[in-house]
Formats: sequence, structure tokens, C-alpha cells
Amino acid sequence: MKSGERAGVTGGTARLRVPVGEDAEQWVTRVGCRRVLFIVHNVTSATRLLDVLPLFHSDVRVQMFATCTGSSPFLAGVPELLAQAGLPVLPWEQARDTVFDLAVAASYGGELGSIRGKLAILSHGMGYNKRLGTPDTGHRTPDTGHRTPDTGHRTPDTGHRTPVFGLAPDWLLEDGRPLATATVLSHPEQLERLRSACPEAVPTAVLAGDPCYDRILAALPQRDRFRRALGVGPGQRLIVLSSTWAPRSLFGGAGAGGAGEPGADDLLPWLLSRLAAELPADEYRTTAVLHPNIWYGHGPGQVRAWLDNARRAGLEAIPPLDGWRQALIAADCVLGDHSSVTYYAASMGIPVLLGAFPQEDLDPLSPVAALGRTAPRLFRRGSLRAQIDRAITSHNPGRYKELAEQTSSSPGESAALLRRLFYGLMGIPEPEGHPALLDPLPLPPYVPARVTAPIRVLVRQISSDPPELALVRYAVVGDEPDPSEDPAVRVDTAHTVVDEETRETGRLRVADVVVRHAAGDDPRLGPPAAWASEALDRYPYCGLVAYVDGPDRCVVRTREGDLVRLSAAADPEGRPDLCDPAVYASALYAWLASGQPLADALPTITVRTGATAHHVTVELLPPSPPPTGSHASSSASPIRIRSAPTRSPFSS
Repeated sequence: MKSGERAGVTGGTARLRVPVGEDAEQWVTRVGCRRVLFIVHNVTSATRLLDVLPLFHSDVRVQMFATCTGSSPFLAGVPELLAQAGLPVLPWEQARDTVFDLAVAASYGGELGSIRGKLAILSHGMGYNKRLGTPDTGHRTPDTGHRTPDTGHRTPDTGHRTPVFGLAPDWLLEDGRPLATATVLSHPEQLERLRSACPEAVPTAVLAGDPCYDRILAALPQRDRFRRALGVGPGQRLIVLSSTWAPRSLFGGAGAGGAGEPGADDLLPWLLSRLAAELPADEYRTTAVLHPNIWYGHGPGQVRAWLDNARRAGLEAIPPLDGWRQALIAADCVLGDHSSVTYYAASMGIPVLLGAFPQEDLDPLSPVAALGRTAPRLFRRGSLRAQIDRAITSHNPGRYKELAEQTSSSPGESAALLRRLFYGLMGIPEPEGHPALLDPLPLPPYVPARVTAPIRVLVRQISSDPPELALVRYAVVGDEPDPSEDPAVRVDTAHTVVDEETRETGRLRVADVVVRHAAGDDPRLGPPAAWASEALDRYPYCGLVAYVDGPDRCVVRTREGDLVRLSAAADPEGRPDLCDPAVYASALYAWLASGQPLADALPTITVRTGATAHHVTVELLPPSPPPTGSHASSSASPIRIRSAPTRSPFSS
């Protein structure tokens, strides 16, 4: 028994007995299949392998396997991903001992040269752009995180610069010979750099486009659906924060020319706080797309903890495996760095602002380095919102045309090119009657905009007949000044709304409006009317409570006991208004608190958020059974909302 093996287990993974193994012949069902091995280094590389896995679908002649080299420090998440893929998983030692017809990897590192079979290596991002220190050739492990770019040798013709990952002999050769049978490139510009950096590997080079980019291109017509899935309605802007990994990334904050100042201090805390403080909650939606090495290097729980204030203010952290491409397609602006995601955004014509961009970490001849010389920077000084709005309104869609042309040699054709390559390496014809296809990007689940931090609502009454109010809502996180006290802001009244599920439970005692988001038939809460009666008793300070039971509607109860259904009108095609219905509750609260009767708000009230008008039906519901609490007044009494003193969560 080899060292490290015990009872058929190697490196924590059981050795397979079927469909390969010492006695597989007596257990296997389909015999004579060609063997294809997917070699995973970490979650990042695995995502590219998952892109191409469908190229072998519907072919009963092929048996697929997966293995993990164990060479990357970012191994967290790999076992779960492999289990989800549902392929037989070989321990690395068994994979090295088994003969395969084809092995496919999407990174370098590990003892790839020991694989017994033809090896095709794909890139796992937008080509090869980053410089990484010379690998440990004994284990060929580039993903150590010890990135030591030789910043003193940045010129492309020097012989002493740090090698470019994936294009230098350090990665491509073993004992002076090419490591891969096929080195797959996505664009001819990579071939030119390969020819200069490692001519020995040029005979193995294959131009086959970019399957990740092709999946994005194929999904572009779904943009409106993706936006609705992310809770982005008409008139709203989706801002995506994108970061690669490592200290000099946007999320790393180690000073990489961000904020318009080389060597600037950590930009991330400032950026997260300004996203919450400056962007009105109903005019902007924010998401974060972070490199898997951030998620799995530091732990998903830690990443969510770092983003906690921003998440409570409405930021949606996109999971590292699914959804990032859909968010990118849906975006109005990307705040990024030297990541492939930021480059893909520019290629798609999306405005980008660079919050970090360490040029010295990149091959100066690479397309990503060119993006850093082309895209505008994000400045710490000045208004974040103004910079975002300016980037969007002044954007020229053709600004990144040349960069887009370097994303793929054959847009939309990578599936056919890669399958032809793979089957050629296996020595069998491609399956007849089955075109080479990539999986379409799935429609993400609907994620409504949700702010659980206290919200400060600024109200301006536009008209009393018919009723029309303009509302601007800001999440309250940290020690930001009260926006209603800004002399540049025109506001008639202001009040505070608190979600019942807030972490800041003390704020519920001083909230003007208390909100609950839940299904109308949630048995834990009771029907909306019952919850509303209970909530008014529980929070005696508030003047109105709202139960949001749908994407465009809520039930509110006033302090006088009136039960009201607020429903936003659908768009001309019948789609629901996706603005948070708590806005409509705030509008009604402001209307009543100003001394105007509920009857004058019937049957409709217009609520404006930014440039968008929401036409809201105000329906007085039949009275529910008399509540046991003290909140209700006589039904014959005139309707009045106690105009509470302006007590906001900005004050202690």
C-alpha cells in the first residue's frame, strides 16, 4: 500500500473501483468508453471546465471523470462543486495512474505532466494577462498568493521581467518540452505574445475562442429578465462592484493606483460606505461580484461579515459560482479592477470605473493592461454618485471596441471549435446529429430589493389634488449625517422606517413606520391585518405599519385603525412594479402626518422615486375584528396620524 493510502482512500478521496479501478471490468455497465478527465485546481478553474462539460453530452461513447490536483491553496469549495457536477471523482494519485484519452485543465500547477493521456489546457479567465513569480517546479503551484512582480522591469522587451502566467516557459514547458498537447488560446494576440515568450510551445497552440464570453453573448437578449430577477425596475440603475483576488485588487485594498492616486490607502471601506450613504435605495441597486479565491480563500462567512453593513443597506453579494454573468449583463455600471469580469464588462460596452489597477502586475502588451490605460478611474475625493452618473451618461458605447475585438477570436463559435479539438485529440469523430452547444445562462431566482438597515425617508409633496409625492430613501449605516439636514436637498418632511427584521432592534422603538416583508399566508405571522394590529401594539411610537406581501403591494394599518391595501399599477405589458412597496407606505404616512385625510388619497396616489412615477391604488379594506390593544380609535373619529417629533436614527 502506497504512503497516504488507507483502506482504499487517497488524499481524503476514496479510490474508485468503477468505472475505473482494479476490478472495474466486473462492475461497469458500459464498456469501451473513451475516458475524459477534467482536472480541477480550485473553484475558479472548475467554473471554466463546467463551461465546456456540455460538449460531451449525449455521447454514449464517452465516460467523464474529475480529479483535483490538490496543488492550489484555494481548495475550499472544490469537493462540494465536484459533488454537484456528479462525475466520478478520482483521487489525484489514482488519476495519475490511470490512462485517459483526453485530459482537460483550466490552469497550471500540480504535476500535470504526470497525466497519462493527451492534455488540453484552457485559460480560466480573459486570456493570460497577469504576471506571477516563477513557480515551484517540483509542484508547479502558481496559486500560492505570493505574487512578487518585478516592478523594476516593466518594459516588454526586458529579459528579466516576472513571467506572464500561462505564456512563459516556467508554466508551459517541462524538461524543455511543451506540457500540453493543446494550449488553447482565445485570441491571436495571445499567440503573438506566446511566440515571443515561449516559441517552443507555439506548435501546441490552438485558437478556439472563449466559451465563457460566448455564454454571455448568447444571453444578452435576456438582459431585461436578468434585471427583473435582480429586482431592478424601470428607472433604476444596477451598479456592480467587481474584484479579482490578491492584495492589490479592489477588494484587497493594498494600494494599487485606486481612487486616482497611486498607492492610495484601502479604498474598500470608503466605497462600501458611500454606496450605502450616497445612492438612494429606490434609484440604484447594488451587487458585488467577487473572485472565487476571495470567497474560498477567506471563507464565505467572513466575506459576508465584511460586507454586512453594505448588505443590510441593500447590496446583493452574488454567489461565486452562479449568477455573476447575469449580473454583469444586467449592469449599468461596473466598479472594478484588473479582473476578467471588469474586462468582460468593457467588452460588452458597459461603463466601467477602475477603483484599483496595478499596471505593474500585468503584461503591458495584454488587453487587460490596455483597459487600465483606457478606462476612467474612481476618485476618493468628490461624490461617488456623481462619478457613477457621469460614467453612465458620458459613456461612448464604442469606447472599448478595440478591446472587445480582443476578447475572442471567434465570438459564438467556441463550442464547435473546442469540441472539434477534443474529439480530434481522442481520435474519434464528433457525434452525428448533435451540434456542439454550451448551456444557456439560467434565469436567476427573483431577489427583491431589501434593506434591513433603518431608512431615512425624505418627502416632498408635489401636489395635493391629485395626491402626488416625491420620496428619496437612504439606508442608515454608520455615523453618516442626516440627509434631511443637507441644505442642498429640498425636503418638506422626513421620517424613519425600520424593517421588523432589522438587527438594530432598538430603532424599532423610535420608528415612524415599521415594515414586515413576508408572504400573506405565513402562518407564523398571521394574515397581514392581524400582524398589523399586533405591530401597532408592540411599537407604540410608530404612526403606521406595513406588511409587504407581494412585489408591488402591501397592507398598512394606521394608528387610527384604518386598514388599507396599497397596490402599484403594472406596466403596459402587465409586469409588476418592482419598487419596494414600503415606499408607498411611506408616502401614505407622510400624507396623513401632514394632516391630510385618508379619504383625499383615495382612490390613487402618485409616488415618485427619482424620475419614475408609481401609480398606487389606495383601497380601504373592511375593518377587521376589534383589536385587543390600545391602538384603535373610534371609527367615527376623523382620521388623524400623530405627527411624531422628528426623531431619527442619526441621533442618539
